[in-house]
Amino acid sequence: QVQLQESGPGLVKPSQTLSLTCTVSGHSITTSYYVWSWIRQPPGKGLEWMGAISYDGSTYNSPSLKSRISISRDTSKNQFSLQLTSVTPGDTAVYYCARGGETLSGDYWGQGTQVAVSA
Repeated sequence: QVQLQESGPGLVKPSQTLSLTCTVSGHSITTSYYVWSWIRQPPGKGLEWMGAISYDGSTYNSPSLKSRISISRDTSKNQFSLQLTSVTPGDTAVYYCARGGETLSGDYWGQGTQVAVSA
């Protein structure tokens, strides 16, 4: 049973860094050849792929976010994390982690976590 769960603060102040962690159970994030993504959905908008980290640690980021996004992992904890710097209210969204890549066709998703950017 593969499960993913997002965790982190639900409120971030503008200009600060949004940090989330995805904890994966039932499947090692180092298993070839899977990739692990962060996706978000702002209110009233569609899903947006943010970036991903592959089984070997390689990262791939959306061009629209590449200056602000960093995805990393802790293989000992079977976790991967998202950091989004210099946030604005436009970054308010439900944030998801998922197994899969840019096509958003991943087979396992977390429940999502609401993050509001507000003073």
